[in-house]
Amino acid sequence: MYEKLTSLICNYVEVKKEDIRPESRFMEDLGFTSFDFMSMLGELEDQFDIEVDEQKAANIRTIQEAVEYLESLTS
Repeated sequence: MYEKLTSLICNYVEVKKEDIRPESRFMEDLGFTSFDFMSMLGELEDQFDIEVDEQKAANIRTIQEAVEYLESLTS
């Protein structure tokens, strides 16, 4: 899941894949806007055939938190 997420992140913001760490924060470290983040979640929903809870997603700050949340939806 981590690899897929980091690849997808590179489609939304100008950051090198090797610069993304589990502790990287979407907004502060990677430069996501709220719109970028919600658009990426929509793409994840389509790719993995899952439904993201927007309330829970709003509390996700780091890549690791996103990976854990997505894994909980796909297991």
